[in-house]
Amino acid sequence: MTAFWTDPDFDEHEMVEFVHDRKSGLNAIIALHSTHLGPGAGGTRFWHYAQPEGALRDALRLSRGMSYKNAMAGLPMGGGKAVVLLDRNRTKTPEMLAAFGDMVNALGGRYVTAEDVGASEADMVAIARRTPHVCGLPAREGELGGDPGPFTAMGIYHGIKAAVAHKLGRDSLRGVRIALQGCGSVGGGVARLVAKEGARLTVADVDANRAKALAAEIDGQAVAADAIMGCAADVFSPNALGAILDEDGVARLDCAIVAGGANNQLATSEDGDLIHQRGILYAPDYVINAGGIINVSTEFLRDGDEAAVRERIERIPGRLDRIWDESIATGRNAAAVADDMARRLIGRA
Repeated sequence: MTAFWTDPDFDEHEMVEFVHDRKSGLNAIIALHSTHLGPGAGGTRFWHYAQPEGALRDALRLSRGMSYKNAMAGLPMGGGKAVVLLDRNRTKTPEMLAAFGDMVNALGGRYVTAEDVGASEADMVAIARRTPHVCGLPAREGELGGDPGPFTAMGIYHGIKAAVAHKLGRDSLRGVRIALQGCGSVGGGVARLVAKEGARLTVADVDANRAKALAAEIDGQAVAADAIMGCAADVFSPNALGAILDEDGVARLDCAIVAGGANNQLATSEDGDLIHQRGILYAPDYVINAGGIINVSTEFLRDGDEAAVRERIERIPGRLDRIWDESIATGRNAAAVADDMARRLIGRA
């Protein structure tokens, strides 16, 4: 692995920590991009990486995305992310979770973790036995907590409605064709919300059975995972892993709008220009998918209840409209406009 500060995804990160715990077998990376607005907040991804460079890339890109996401959501939190490198069998032991909790605790509150891909509430409970700097814990009656996925889905739903109004001039999703990629906690939640309003859905997932089950539930259609990006639709909603919008991916799109919850959807910054040049309206991922971190931040800071979380999530469309309006006024792509807005907020204009 090359020195991380020569990596193209290194963006003046404040800290990148590599950890190996021999006793438990833990191998992990924590990246803090910015603590300008507050402690670096972002979930921990438990994943098998064929090459360690992939883990570093995720840590760097996702932590920067969290800086931008938290800043654009108006939260007093910075950006951080952790990845735990699992073996091919996705082995995750109590000893590894304890060692990871100790690693988080050693940072003294500079990093606050929560669920991400491959993590569960039970994992957060185990980590919380070793550190107080953790969110996404099971909610007690009358309190916030638990899986932030439903709140992420709520924000994406509002963002899709805003995109449809902006691009198509329609104030309802009834009859709007949505091709949705990823049927997990977030994607499934988005599908149910838009279907309830009358959208017509085509869905896909790497787990074909999960896609078929969701399609049956919402009276939609399931297609193969490798076919969903080329489906004719008004909206393509990516809600799985990132970097799918590369040159080939953008060329395959047959839609007017891209609006979904996957992190780091653009493979490179240049791909934002490709989408813009095709006349496709793009909802920057870290703006539209901020519902989960809004809930997590409110839980951690104890500065509101569920009603406050919902009210804060309902501000997402207004932020998207400002980005799109500036994009139209300047001719710049929406992703670049959002990045500049976020950099100003974290003191990196």
